Amino acid sequence: MDYYVGVDVGTGSARAALVSSTGKILKMTTCPLEIFHPAPNFYEQSSDNIWSAVCHVVKSVVADISAEYVRGIGFAATCSLVAIDKTGSPVTVSPTGEDKQNVILWMDHRAQKEADFINEQNHEMLQYVGGKVSLEMQTPKMLWLKNNLPSSWNRAALLFDLPDFLTWKATGSESRSLCSLVCKWNYSAGPDGNNKWVEEFFEQIHLKDLKKDNWRKIGNDVRTPGHRVDQGLSTKAASELGLLKRTAVGTSLIDAHAGGLGMIGCHVPGVSPKLQSRLALICGTSTCHMIVNEKKLFVSGVWGPYFSAMVPGMWLSEGGQSATGKLLDHIIDTHPATPGILKSLGGNKHIQEYLSELLQTIADQKNLENVSYLTKDIHIWPDFHGNRSPLADPALKGMISGLNLSVDHENLALLYLATIQALTYGTKYILETLEAAGHKIETLLVCGGLSQNPLFIQIQADVLGLPVLCPIEKESVLIGAAILGSYAAGSFNTVYDATQTMGGSANIVKPKNECYKYHLQKYRVFRRMVQDQKDYRDIMSKEFL
Repeated sequence: MDYYVGVDVGTGSARAALVSSTGKILKMTTCPLEIFHPAPNFYEQSSDNIWSAVCHVVKSVVADISAEYVRGIGFAATCSLVAIDKTGSPVTVSPTGEDKQNVILWMDHRAQKEADFINEQNHEMLQYVGGKVSLEMQTPKMLWLKNNLPSSWNRAALLFDLPDFLTWKATGSESRSLCSLVCKWNYSAGPDGNNKWVEEFFEQIHLKDLKKDNWRKIGNDVRTPGHRVDQGLSTKAASELGLLKRTAVGTSLIDAHAGGLGMIGCHVPGVSPKLQSRLALICGTSTCHMIVNEKKLFVSGVWGPYFSAMVPGMWLSEGGQSATGKLLDHIIDTHPATPGILKSLGGNKHIQEYLSELLQTIADQKNLENVSYLTKDIHIWPDFHGNRSPLADPALKGMISGLNLSVDHENLALLYLATIQALTYGTKYILETLEAAGHKIETLLVCGGLSQNPLFIQIQADVLGLPVLCPIEKESVLIGAAILGSYAAGSFNTVYDATQTMGGSANIVKPKNECYKYHLQKYRVFRRMVQDQKDYRDIMSKEFL
């Protein structure tokens, strides 16, 4: 029996799964991670803490089998920036000066000034990130590090995207994933094979010193996802992970992209299997919206197109929302009714399940055909952590219209529902932008935490008027990471073949058409709200002193 290990390092935890050759998860383990928050907009982690957690979870999932049956391992992780010195030790990225805090977390927003500077240069490379580099990407963060912590900048011999740091720890190879570099590091790649760092771009943004030693600091050996990394696991890493030396290691993926890879091949009778007709939503703290195409389609405010970043040979467009699962948690956790609800539930039921049931009860009492009608007078603009797509405006704020003095269970349920709707309208805005640029979307695929919320899934279907597929094997990121290991081990001829075999099947949720027009009207309010916010910003930008 052949097995593969998939590893996913998310925002708050590291996870590993033992996966069969048909894509079934046999065992999974999770380990929490430290997060440091030394100042507003600063979020940091420790690469030592992350690797220790990875070793713990991998050892756990392979403990009950012989290591010889594990043919490959793949890594996925958040697109966080890791700084390492010439001895392989951590280099601080923190104003605290603590070397153990050597990872700038993906959601860190310290580099706004640097992102603005890069965007002012208007270099043609920016067309591959929707016209604007995001402050969540690595070039602004590197520029921040150079400008604000020059000692760390000079000490750092290697700067990794976190997924590439993991393959380096596993193998000793300084190779980088094409996925990370084209998506987050402004690396140039295309079907002609002329892949390169664009020297003029880095000179223009004051990072020309990265060219030293043939770009070694940020990588000069670039490989497609799943490509076998050198000789596989090193002796040291194999011992730490509980696996055998030379076990195949696949070139890594960003976690969201691994989720897309893990579910894009799932099949349902009667639903088109065409990859380019499927919009994949990878839902967690934030949500990524991914679609591939044979054509190179530029979409305003949407990252990409990135060549071979997820599926080899295809161009990837990547939209996103910076706070989704985190926003729902925020709305619930900060409401006065929540402590009492949690106490009454006693851990026997998730609070979101309770709120969904309460909404149905209220709708039944009011003789409403659909729970969505309950929020006729409550409207939310959900960008509490800025807008990633399609407006690419990190300065946008959240908005709520329709508040009253109520703080009871029903009030929380209505705010919870309005938030789910607002997040879905955000997806509709992204979908419309993608289709205006030439994409044709027939099906939605959803994985991650929110995929297990039936109300969220049904509202996605209702608002978009599209069928939604939820993979039966729910941990798509771990499946995607395992696919990398399976391809590296030579078990499949192509990554695409691996997705078709290991992608599994899915449940389908179809739209309820009775509330489609209602959602269109709420969507009009949604679009008006952001324009109102911009108008308020313009009014308040005028001098008043």
